[in-house]
Amino acid sequence: QVQLVESGGGLVQPGGSLRLSCTFSGYTLTYDAVAWFRQAPEKEREGVSCADTILFYDESVKGRFTMERDKTRNMVYLQMDNLQPEDTAVYYCATNLYPRCPTAWKRQVSYKKWGQGTQVTVSS
Repeated sequence: QVQLVESGGGLVQPGGSLRLSCTFSGYTLTYDAVAWFRQAPEKEREGVSCADTILFYDESVKGRFTMERDKTRNMVYLQMDNLQPEDTAVYYCATNLYPRCPTAWKRQVSYKKWGQGTQVTVSS
């Protein structure tokens, strides 16, 4: 059974950094696309980034967030720098179990497996 588990969330001051991790089990990640989403209170879940052989980022995080894959450890990371209060949300990793990011990579319906999420709070 494919399982995804996020970790690394927490409370950070504006301008700070966090590194989120997504661990895959019951599944070998090697080539399939993986995405990060986030959901703020009373807002829809939105795509942050997606990676297959290239990386896609939402404009709101370009230059601040970096997605990395560690195929040997079956893990994916989201390095988040210069965090701002508007980045506060529950962050999720997801996969579509296919080697390419979906054309509509920012839409949650494009993905088949999800983690349970990790809370990121940016506040002074």
